[in-house]
Amino acid sequence: MVTPLGSIRKRLFIQLALVAALLSMAFFLAVRGVAERAAEGTQDDILSASATAIADSLRSEDGAVTLDLPYSSLSMLGSINEDRVFYRVVTDGQTLTGYPDLPQPDEPPRLGTPSLQTLVYRGDEIRAASVTRPVGTGIGATTVVVTVAQTRQALAATSRQITATATSVGVGFFLLATALSLWAAGSALAPITRITGSVMRRGPTDLRPFETSAPDELVPLITALNSFMARLRASLSRTEDFITEAAHRVRTPLATVRAQAEITHRKLNKPEHKHAIREMIRAIDESSRSAGQMLDHAMVTFRADSLAQNALDLRSLMDETCDRLGPTADLKDIVIRRETGDKPIPFTGDGILLQAALQNILDNAIKYSPDDSDIIARVGLDDKITLSITDQGRGFGETDLSALTTRYTRGANVSDIVGSGLGLTIADEVAKAHGGRLEISPNKKGKGACVSLIFPRG
Repeated sequence: MVTPLGSIRKRLFIQLALVAALLSMAFFLAVRGVAERAAEGTQDDILSASATAIADSLRSEDGAVTLDLPYSSLSMLGSINEDRVFYRVVTDGQTLTGYPDLPQPDEPPRLGTPSLQTLVYRGDEIRAASVTRPVGTGIGATTVVVTVAQTRQALAATSRQITATATSVGVGFFLLATALSLWAAGSALAPITRITGSVMRRGPTDLRPFETSAPDELVPLITALNSFMARLRASLSRTEDFITEAAHRVRTPLATVRAQAEITHRKLNKPEHKHAIREMIRAIDESSRSAGQMLDHAMVTFRADSLAQNALDLRSLMDETCDRLGPTADLKDIVIRRETGDKPIPFTGDGILLQAALQNILDNAIKYSPDDSDIIARVGLDDKITLSITDQGRGFGETDLSALTTRYTRGANVSDIVGSGLGLTIADEVAKAHGGRLEISPNKKGKGACVSLIFPRG
């Protein structure tokens, strides 16, 4: 029994999709991080350039520090979005100009190196750049710290835009990668699908080895499958030979023994000897019938897998079956009444199997019918094809009718009659092999049973 573990295609697709999702997330984080650092670096460069431009405008006149604030130093910042710009110039701890409450760096920046930090000023987050510049010469030079700051609304807007762009690109990348994953999963499993289709298209008797190109991973499987089919082909051949040989070696000796018993019966004079021989003949008949049905069942099992498609006439098939079993019915003074019509009923199927099914049904009807009774063999044609045998025998009693097609199952009211319980099983399997069904019911016009083979038209 094979326990399904889910689709390989589905699992492979999910794994590839998860990898695509991780790569998309990594791509999103990388793009956003690089872009935000670039935007922040641009703002820092502008702030540093503005602070440096102000510092370059400092002058020392009569020992005092003066500043002619250049317009360009702040205009380059004021033109960015709606951000506010703050500045402060501090000499010896005193504010020379600008916003006196603008925070200063904790430690004075080194000469020539701007100091950058993020602060909170008047309720807004700001980015500040500070530079240190000595003004004057010699010992009297004054150290001046120039700080330029700007709010971060423009940077936040740029960050949001970068995030939206990175998200769109990441989602697009994920969708594309998912589609490619689905294609890759199907492409990777295409050889398995091709081999599966090749197996399903083969007939039941087609056990030739596979000759196909396949990936290295599938070569051991195909090799093992070819080896299994070779062993199966050999086993089926041996079984078929055994059935043929068994049919010959079982039926022929039984027929010979029966013929000799018949000859001996005619030569005997004592009633007790005649009775013993009749019992022997009856046992031979029953053994022959059981052996024949078992061989018929084996034949049906093998032929059903490679069903012949011959053009048949079901009316002629029914007549032929009645003719074949007519002598057996005559021994019990049973009349087989035929209602087969006079027009051919074309059908495509295996004539040997259909003959075996009809013969087993009619043989059962003769065996279980009383002497001097009638059996009706009917062929009906309307929206379906019906081949029915109706007898006036014992019927089925309280037996579950659906169980009678099980192998070796017999009715509860026929224990005194020897039988194998395979006749209806054979008929049921033949009907199913031809797309039909076996219907078992009581005789609607009196005692007995009605067994029908029902096939769809066309």
